[in-house]
Amino acid sequence: MKEASRGALSYKRQQLSFAFNLLPFTLKIAAAFRLYPFAFYPILSFHLKILNLRRSFNTVCSSINDFMEMYNTLLYYCYSTIANAEQFAADHLKFCKSLGLTGRIIVADEGLNGTVSGTAEACKTYMDTVHADERFAGIDFKIDEVDTPSFVKMHVRYKSEIVHSGLRDPNVIDPKQKTGKHLEPKEFLAMKDREDVVVLDVRSNYEHSLGKFKNAVTLDIDNFRDFPDMINQLAQYKDKKILTYCTGGIKCEKASALLLHEGFPEVYQLHGGIIKYGKEAGGEDFEGKCYVFDNRLSVDVNSVNPVVISTCFNCGKTTPKMINCANPECNEHFTQCDECGTAMDGCCSEACKEHPRKRVYDGTGYYVKVPQPVNVSKNKLQPIA
Repeated sequence: MKEASRGALSYKRQQLSFAFNLLPFTLKIAAAFRLYPFAFYPILSFHLKILNLRRSFNTVCSSINDFMEMYNTLLYYCYSTIANAEQFAADHLKFCKSLGLTGRIIVADEGLNGTVSGTAEACKTYMDTVHADERFAGIDFKIDEVDTPSFVKMHVRYKSEIVHSGLRDPNVIDPKQKTGKHLEPKEFLAMKDREDVVVLDVRSNYEHSLGKFKNAVTLDIDNFRDFPDMINQLAQYKDKKILTYCTGGIKCEKASALLLHEGFPEVYQLHGGIIKYGKEAGGEDFEGKCYVFDNRLSVDVNSVNPVVISTCFNCGKTTPKMINCANPECNEHFTQCDECGTAMDGCCSEACKEHPRKRVYDGTGYYVKVPQPVNVSKNKLQPIA
Protein backbone atom coordinates (compact mmCIF):
# COMPACT_ATOMS: atom_id res chain seq x y z
CA MET A 1 0.00 0.00 0.00
CA LYS A 2 2.83 2.39 0.90
CA GLU A 3 4.58 1.66 -2.42
CA ALA A 4 1.34 2.40 -4.36
CA SER A 5 0.92 5.70 -2.50
CA ARG A 6 4.50 6.65 -3.22
CA GLY A 7 3.95 5.82 -6.95
CA ALA A 8 0.84 8.01 -7.17
CA LEU A 9 2.63 10.87 -5.39
CA SER A 10 5.57 10.59 -7.77
CA TYR A 11 3.22 10.73 -10.80
CA LYS A 12 1.51 13.90 -9.51
CA ARG A 13 4.91 15.53 -8.95
CA GLN A 14 5.85 14.74 -12.55
CA GLN A 15 2.61 16.37 -13.79
CA LEU A 16 3.24 19.51 -11.72
CA SER A 17 6.83 19.69 -12.91
CA PHE A 18 5.73 19.43 -16.55
CA ALA A 19 3.11 22.16 -16.10
CA PHE A 20 5.62 24.39 -14.31
CA ASN A 21 8.18 23.94 -17.07
CA LEU A 22 5.50 24.65 -19.71
CA LEU A 23 4.31 27.83 -18.00
CA PRO A 24 7.01 30.15 -19.39
CA PHE A 25 6.33 28.90 -22.91
CA THR A 26 2.56 29.44 -22.48
CA LEU A 27 3.15 32.96 -21.16
CA LYS A 28 5.45 33.70 -24.08
CA ILE A 29 2.77 32.50 -26.55
CA ALA A 30 0.13 34.66 -24.86
CA ALA A 31 2.44 37.70 -24.94
CA ALA A 32 3.29 37.10 -28.59
CA PHE A 33 -0.41 36.86 -29.46
CA ARG A 34 -1.05 40.22 -27.79
CA LEU A 35 1.86 41.88 -29.64
CA TYR A 36 1.55 40.16 -33.01
CA PRO A 37 -2.03 38.75 -33.33
CA PHE A 38 -1.87 38.80 -37.15
CA ALA A 39 0.83 36.13 -37.04
CA PHE A 40 -1.71 33.69 -35.58
CA TYR A 41 -4.48 34.38 -38.14
CA PRO A 42 -3.51 31.53 -40.53
CA ILE A 43 -3.60 29.02 -37.67
CA LEU A 44 -6.92 30.33 -36.34
CA SER A 45 -8.36 30.47 -39.86
CA PHE A 46 -7.38 26.85 -40.46
CA HIS A 47 -9.08 25.71 -37.25
CA LEU A 48 -12.20 27.73 -38.03
CA LYS A 49 -12.37 26.17 -41.50
CA ILE A 50 -12.15 22.71 -39.96
CA LEU A 51 -14.94 23.65 -37.52
CA ASN A 52 -17.13 25.02 -40.32
CA LEU A 53 -16.50 21.96 -42.47
CA ARG A 54 -17.55 19.76 -39.59
CA ARG A 55 -20.75 21.78 -39.11
CA SER A 56 -21.44 21.73 -42.87
CA PHE A 57 -20.89 17.98 -42.97
CA ASN A 58 -23.36 17.50 -40.12
CA THR A 59 -25.89 19.71 -41.90
CA VAL A 60 -25.47 17.76 -45.16
CA CYS A 61 -25.86 14.45 -43.31
CA SER A 62 -29.04 15.74 -41.69
CA SER A 63 -30.38 16.89 -45.07
CA ILE A 64 -29.56 13.53 -46.66
CA ASN A 65 -31.37 11.72 -43.86
CA ASP A 66 -34.42 13.93 -44.39
CA PHE A 67 -34.26 13.37 -48.17
CA MET A 68 -33.98 9.61 -47.76
CA GLU A 69 -36.92 9.44 -45.33
CA MET A 70 -39.42 6.95 -46.72
CA TYR A 71 -43.09 7.94 -46.79
CA ASN A 72 -46.10 5.75 -47.45
CA THR A 73 -49.72 6.45 -48.28
CA LEU A 74 -52.23 3.82 -47.13
CA LEU A 75 -55.66 3.29 -48.69
CA TYR A 76 -58.09 0.94 -46.93
CA TYR A 77 -61.64 0.25 -45.84
CA CYS A 78 -63.45 -2.26 -43.68
CA TYR A 79 -67.12 -3.10 -43.19
CA SER A 80 -67.24 -4.15 -39.54
CA THR A 81 -69.68 -3.00 -36.87
CA ILE A 82 -68.20 -0.41 -34.50
CA ALA A 83 -69.96 0.16 -31.18
CA ASN A 84 -69.89 3.79 -30.00
CA ALA A 85 -68.37 4.84 -33.31
CA GLU A 86 -68.33 8.56 -32.44
CA GLN A 87 -66.05 7.96 -29.45
CA PHE A 88 -63.94 5.60 -31.54
CA ALA A 89 -63.43 8.39 -34.08
CA ALA A 90 -62.24 10.81 -31.37
CA ASP A 91 -59.83 8.25 -29.91
CA HIS A 92 -58.57 7.22 -33.34
CA LEU A 93 -57.75 10.82 -34.21
CA LYS A 94 -55.53 11.10 -31.12
CA PHE A 95 -53.82 7.84 -32.05
CA CYS A 96 -53.11 8.99 -35.62
CA LYS A 97 -51.73 12.31 -34.42
CA SER A 98 -49.46 10.53 -31.94
CA LEU A 99 -47.84 8.78 -34.92
CA GLY A 100 -47.48 12.00 -36.88
CA LEU A 101 -49.83 10.77 -39.61
CA THR A 102 -51.84 12.95 -41.95
CA GLY A 103 -54.92 11.92 -43.87
CA ARG A 104 -58.66 11.50 -43.90
CA ILE A 105 -60.62 8.73 -42.18
CA ILE A 106 -64.39 8.26 -42.10
CA VAL A 107 -65.81 6.28 -39.19
CA ALA A 108 -69.38 5.00 -39.18
CA ASP A 109 -71.34 2.37 -37.31
CA GLU A 110 -70.74 0.11 -40.32
CA GLY A 111 -66.93 0.41 -40.41
CA LEU A 112 -63.90 2.43 -41.55
CA ASN A 113 -62.81 4.13 -44.76
CA GLY A 114 -59.42 5.82 -44.73
CA THR A 115 -56.42 7.21 -46.52
CA VAL A 116 -53.47 8.08 -44.29
CA SER A 117 -49.89 9.11 -45.01
CA GLY A 118 -46.67 9.33 -43.03
CA THR A 119 -43.24 7.82 -42.56
CA ALA A 120 -42.86 4.15 -43.41
CA GLU A 121 -42.23 3.41 -39.73
CA ALA A 122 -45.34 5.29 -38.59
CA CYS A 123 -47.47 3.61 -41.25
CA LYS A 124 -46.24 0.17 -40.22
CA THR A 125 -47.09 0.91 -36.59
CA TYR A 126 -50.52 2.09 -37.68
CA MET A 127 -51.21 -1.05 -39.74
CA ASP A 128 -49.95 -3.37 -37.01
CA THR A 129 -52.12 -1.66 -34.39
CA VAL A 130 -55.25 -1.69 -36.56
CA HIS A 131 -54.73 -5.34 -37.52
CA ALA A 132 -54.37 -6.23 -33.84
CA ASP A 133 -58.03 -5.26 -33.36
CA GLU A 134 -60.04 -8.35 -34.30
CA ARG A 135 -62.73 -6.17 -35.90
CA PHE A 136 -60.20 -4.95 -38.47
CA ALA A 137 -57.87 -7.95 -38.73
CA GLY A 138 -58.88 -8.57 -42.34
CA ILE A 139 -58.16 -5.08 -43.69
CA ASP A 140 -56.24 -5.13 -46.97
CA PHE A 141 -54.02 -2.04 -46.92
CA LYS A 142 -53.02 -0.66 -50.34
CA ILE A 143 -49.54 0.84 -49.85
CA ASP A 144 -47.98 3.49 -52.09
CA GLU A 145 -44.46 4.85 -51.66
CA VAL A 146 -44.48 8.64 -51.96
CA ASP A 147 -41.85 11.39 -51.80
CA THR A 148 -43.81 13.51 -49.33
CA PRO A 149 -46.93 12.95 -47.21
CA SER A 150 -50.10 13.04 -49.32
CA PHE A 151 -52.00 15.25 -46.88
CA VAL A 152 -51.29 18.29 -44.74
CA LYS A 153 -53.62 17.61 -41.81
CA MET A 154 -55.20 14.64 -40.04
CA HIS A 155 -59.00 14.33 -39.96
CA VAL A 156 -61.08 11.52 -38.47
CA ARG A 157 -64.82 12.15 -38.78
CA TYR A 158 -67.93 10.25 -37.77
CA LYS A 159 -70.57 9.92 -40.50
CA SER A 160 -73.65 7.85 -41.23
CA GLU A 161 -71.87 5.81 -43.94
CA ILE A 162 -68.24 5.15 -44.81
CA VAL A 163 -69.09 5.87 -48.45
CA HIS A 164 -72.08 8.08 -49.19
CA SER A 165 -74.61 5.96 -51.08
CA GLY A 166 -77.94 6.61 -49.40
CA LEU A 167 -78.23 2.83 -48.94
CA ARG A 168 -78.42 2.61 -45.17
CA ASP A 169 -81.12 -0.02 -44.71
CA PRO A 170 -79.42 -3.34 -43.86
CA ASN A 171 -82.60 -5.12 -44.95
CA VAL A 172 -81.89 -3.93 -48.50
CA ILE A 173 -78.12 -4.32 -48.65
CA ASP A 174 -75.51 -5.26 -46.08
CA PRO A 175 -71.96 -5.75 -47.41
CA LYS A 176 -71.09 -7.69 -44.27
CA GLN A 177 -73.67 -10.32 -45.26
CA LYS A 178 -73.91 -10.40 -49.06
CA THR A 179 -71.87 -8.78 -51.80
CA GLY A 180 -70.39 -9.58 -55.20
CA LYS A 181 -67.76 -12.30 -55.48
CA HIS A 182 -64.27 -10.89 -55.03
CA LEU A 183 -61.86 -11.34 -57.93
CA GLU A 184 -58.14 -10.92 -57.40
CA PRO A 185 -56.45 -8.65 -59.97
CA LYS A 186 -55.13 -11.47 -62.16
CA GLU A 187 -58.51 -13.23 -62.06
CA PHE A 188 -60.17 -9.98 -63.14
CA LEU A 189 -57.62 -9.62 -65.97
CA ALA A 190 -58.30 -13.15 -67.21
CA MET A 191 -62.08 -12.72 -67.13
CA LYS A 192 -62.77 -9.14 -68.24
CA ASP A 193 -62.64 -9.66 -72.04
CA ARG A 194 -64.99 -12.63 -72.22
CA GLU A 195 -68.12 -12.20 -74.37
CA ASP A 196 -70.43 -13.07 -71.48
CA VAL A 197 -68.89 -10.36 -69.28
CA VAL A 198 -69.61 -6.65 -68.81
CA VAL A 199 -67.07 -4.51 -66.95
CA LEU A 200 -68.89 -1.82 -64.95
CA ASP A 201 -67.26 1.34 -63.58
CA VAL A 202 -69.24 2.46 -60.50
CA ARG A 203 -67.32 5.73 -60.02
CA SER A 204 -68.36 9.31 -60.77
CA ASN A 205 -67.95 11.23 -64.03
CA TYR A 206 -64.82 13.15 -63.02
CA GLU A 207 -63.13 9.89 -62.05
CA HIS A 208 -63.80 7.78 -65.13
CA SER A 209 -63.22 10.76 -67.46
CA LEU A 210 -59.59 10.68 -66.28
CA GLY A 211 -59.16 6.93 -66.60
CA LYS A 212 -61.12 3.68 -66.97
CA PHE A 213 -60.81 0.10 -68.17
CA LYS A 214 -60.91 -0.39 -71.92
CA ASN A 215 -64.50 -1.02 -73.10
CA ALA A 216 -65.93 -0.52 -69.60
CA VAL A 217 -69.51 0.66 -69.14
CA THR A 218 -69.54 4.02 -67.35
CA LEU A 219 -72.44 5.83 -65.71
CA ASP A 220 -73.36 9.51 -65.93
CA ILE A 221 -73.29 10.24 -62.19
CA ASP A 222 -71.80 13.15 -60.27
CA ASN A 223 -71.68 11.24 -56.98
CA PHE A 224 -71.89 7.61 -55.89
CA ARG A 225 -75.19 8.34 -54.14
CA ASP A 226 -76.67 8.63 -57.67
CA PHE A 227 -75.76 5.01 -58.46
CA PRO A 228 -79.06 3.45 -57.26
CA ASP A 229 -80.97 5.64 -59.74
CA MET A 230 -78.99 4.14 -62.63
CA ILE A 231 -79.86 0.49 -61.99
CA ASN A 232 -82.70 0.49 -64.54
CA GLN A 233 -80.26 1.54 -67.28
CA LEU A 234 -78.28 -1.63 -66.62
CA ALA A 235 -81.22 -4.01 -67.11
CA GLN A 236 -79.93 -4.94 -70.59
CA TYR A 237 -76.94 -6.64 -68.94
CA LYS A 238 -78.87 -8.97 -66.62
CA ASP A 239 -77.90 -11.99 -68.70
CA LYS A 240 -74.20 -11.10 -68.38
CA LYS A 241 -71.62 -11.53 -65.67
CA ILE A 242 -71.12 -8.06 -64.17
CA LEU A 243 -67.55 -7.19 -63.12
CA THR A 244 -67.63 -4.04 -61.00
CA TYR A 245 -64.61 -1.92 -60.13
CA CYS A 246 -63.70 1.34 -58.37
CA THR A 247 -60.59 2.99 -56.92
CA GLY A 248 -59.98 0.82 -53.88
CA GLY A 249 -62.97 -1.52 -53.70
CA ILE A 250 -65.21 0.21 -51.17
CA LYS A 251 -67.89 1.44 -53.60
CA CYS A 252 -68.11 -1.99 -55.22
CA GLU A 253 -69.11 -3.55 -51.90
CA LYS A 254 -72.40 -1.64 -51.91
CA ALA A 255 -72.81 -1.43 -55.70
CA SER A 256 -72.46 -5.19 -56.17
CA ALA A 257 -74.74 -5.87 -53.19
CA LEU A 258 -77.41 -3.61 -54.71
CA LEU A 259 -77.10 -5.29 -58.12
CA LEU A 260 -77.63 -8.69 -56.48
CA HIS A 261 -80.64 -7.31 -54.59
CA GLU A 262 -82.08 -6.02 -57.89
CA GLY A 263 -81.93 -9.45 -59.51
CA PHE A 264 -78.60 -9.47 -61.35
CA PRO A 265 -77.60 -13.14 -60.93
CA GLU A 266 -73.82 -13.02 -61.37
CA VAL A 267 -72.00 -10.05 -59.90
CA TYR A 268 -68.28 -9.77 -59.20
CA GLN A 269 -65.99 -7.06 -57.89
CA LEU A 270 -62.30 -6.24 -58.33
CA HIS A 271 -60.74 -6.90 -54.94
CA GLY A 272 -58.58 -3.95 -53.91
CA GLY A 273 -59.80 -1.88 -56.83
CA ILE A 274 -57.76 -0.15 -59.51
CA ILE A 275 -54.90 0.57 -57.11
CA LYS A 276 -54.28 -3.09 -56.31
CA TYR A 277 -54.81 -4.06 -59.95
CA GLY A 278 -52.00 -1.71 -60.93
CA LYS A 279 -49.62 -3.33 -58.48
CA GLU A 280 -50.49 -6.98 -59.10
CA ALA A 281 -51.58 -7.07 -62.75
CA GLY A 282 -49.53 -4.18 -64.12
CA GLY A 283 -52.66 -2.12 -64.73
CA GLU A 284 -53.08 -3.77 -68.13
CA ASP A 285 -55.86 -2.22 -70.26
CA PHE A 286 -56.59 0.51 -67.75
CA GLU A 287 -56.62 3.59 -69.95
CA GLY A 288 -55.56 6.92 -68.47
CA LYS A 289 -54.81 7.68 -64.83
CA CYS A 290 -56.61 6.83 -61.61
CA TYR A 291 -58.16 9.66 -59.62
CA VAL A 292 -57.27 9.58 -55.91
CA PHE A 293 -58.65 11.60 -53.01
CA ASP A 294 -55.49 13.27 -51.73
CA ASN A 295 -53.08 15.96 -52.86
CA ARG A 296 -51.71 13.75 -55.64
CA LEU A 297 -55.14 13.93 -57.35
CA SER A 298 -54.17 11.15 -59.78
CA VAL A 299 -51.73 8.25 -60.03
CA ASP A 300 -50.37 6.05 -62.82
CA VAL A 301 -51.47 2.41 -62.68
CA ASN A 302 -50.74 0.98 -66.15
CA SER A 303 -47.16 -0.14 -66.74
CA VAL A 304 -48.06 -2.56 -69.57
CA ASN A 305 -49.91 -0.59 -72.28
CA PRO A 306 -50.53 2.94 -70.96
CA VAL A 307 -52.48 5.54 -72.92
CA VAL A 308 -53.94 8.97 -72.13
CA ILE A 309 -57.68 9.28 -72.75
CA SER A 310 -58.56 12.53 -70.99
CA THR A 311 -58.59 15.88 -72.76
CA CYS A 312 -58.28 19.45 -71.57
CA PHE A 313 -61.73 20.84 -70.79
CA ASN A 314 -60.79 24.24 -72.16
CA CYS A 315 -58.91 23.49 -75.41
CA GLY A 316 -59.44 19.78 -76.09
CA LYS A 317 -55.73 18.92 -76.03
CA THR A 318 -54.84 15.49 -74.63
CA THR A 319 -53.75 15.81 -71.01
CA PRO A 320 -53.64 13.52 -67.98
CA LYS A 321 -53.80 16.39 -65.48
CA MET A 322 -56.81 16.66 -63.16
CA ILE A 323 -57.33 19.75 -61.00
CA ASN A 324 -59.91 21.49 -58.84
CA CYS A 325 -61.19 24.85 -60.04
CA ALA A 326 -59.47 27.71 -58.21
CA ASN A 327 -62.85 29.27 -57.50
CA PRO A 328 -63.87 27.72 -54.13
CA GLU A 329 -67.57 28.23 -54.86
CA CYS A 330 -67.18 26.05 -57.95
CA ASN A 331 -64.39 23.63 -56.96
CA GLU A 332 -65.20 21.59 -60.07
CA HIS A 333 -63.05 18.53 -60.81
CA PHE A 334 -61.85 18.83 -64.40
CA THR A 335 -58.90 18.10 -66.67
CA GLN A 336 -56.77 21.02 -67.80
CA CYS A 337 -53.46 21.18 -69.66
CA ASP A 338 -50.58 23.27 -68.31
CA GLU A 339 -50.99 25.95 -70.98
CA CYS A 340 -54.66 26.51 -70.17
CA GLY A 341 -53.88 26.27 -66.48
CA THR A 342 -51.59 29.27 -66.88
CA ALA A 343 -54.00 31.16 -69.14
CA MET A 344 -57.05 30.47 -66.96
CA ASP A 345 -55.18 30.73 -63.65
CA GLY A 346 -56.42 27.27 -62.68
CA CYS A 347 -60.08 28.08 -63.35
CA CYS A 348 -62.64 26.29 -65.50
CA SER A 349 -64.26 29.44 -66.87
CA GLU A 350 -63.79 33.18 -67.25
CA ALA A 351 -66.46 33.74 -64.60
CA CYS A 352 -64.49 31.66 -62.09
CA LYS A 353 -61.26 33.39 -63.11
CA GLU A 354 -62.78 36.76 -62.16
CA HIS A 355 -64.38 35.51 -58.93
CA PRO A 356 -63.33 37.65 -55.92
CA ARG A 357 -62.61 34.59 -53.76
CA LYS A 358 -60.45 32.83 -56.34
CA ARG A 359 -57.57 30.95 -54.75
CA VAL A 360 -53.94 31.30 -55.79
CA TYR A 361 -53.13 28.72 -58.47
CA ASP A 362 -49.71 27.12 -57.90
CA GLY A 363 -49.80 24.74 -60.84
CA THR A 364 -51.06 21.71 -58.90
CA GLY A 365 -54.78 22.47 -58.71
CA TYR A 366 -54.93 21.00 -55.22
CA TYR A 367 -56.07 23.17 -52.32
CA VAL A 368 -55.54 22.15 -48.72
CA LYS A 369 -58.65 23.69 -47.23
CA VAL A 370 -61.70 24.73 -49.20
CA PRO A 371 -65.24 25.72 -48.17
CA GLN A 372 -68.09 23.36 -48.94
CA PRO A 373 -68.75 23.87 -52.66
CA VAL A 374 -72.14 25.05 -53.83
CA ASN A 375 -73.90 23.31 -56.68
CA VAL A 376 -72.79 24.82 -59.97
CA SER A 377 -74.72 23.88 -63.09
CA LYS A 378 -72.60 22.29 -65.81
CA ASN A 379 -73.62 24.93 -68.35
CA LYS A 380 -71.54 27.46 -66.42
CA LEU A 381 -68.39 25.67 -67.48
CA GLN A 382 -67.40 27.37 -70.71
CA PRO A 383 -64.39 26.33 -72.82
CA ILE A 384 -62.03 28.96 -74.17
CA ALA A 385 -63.30 30.19 -77.53
